[in-house]
Amino acid sequence: MNGDDARDERGREPETTADGDLSARLRRLDAQLDGKRDTAPERGARSARQASGPSPLGRAFRMSSEFVAGVIAGGGLGWLFDRFVGTSPWGMIVFLMLGFAAGIYNVMRASGFLTPASGTSGPRREDR
Repeated sequence: MNGDDARDERGREPETTADGDLSARLRRLDAQLDGKRDTAPERGARSARQASGPSPLGRAFRMSSEFVAGVIAGGGLGWLFDRFVGTSPWGMIVFLMLGFAAGIYNVMRASGFLTPASGTSGPRREDR
């Protein structure tokens, strides 16, 4: 007897009840999966939401460029200030720190951490 023989040791074919049980379990599983698919949220809605906004990688590049731009602008202004006024290295130090603060502010604004107060779009003037 080799391993390819479908018959058991007594020479009989195996009973078909195992196949029937397997088919019944497969139908039950299919019905349960169909029930879960119907109650699961639509994948299309999730992909539409993601398509409407920027990707996480795009947001990361934007925030890093906002920060780097602030630091470079502060460094450039500090170098120019030192060059024309002759206060080297103090102008560079001060303007680099201001550029660092501006970069952090820009990142916080771009990430949505800082949001304007509700109902205000700018400085408020009272008309008399």
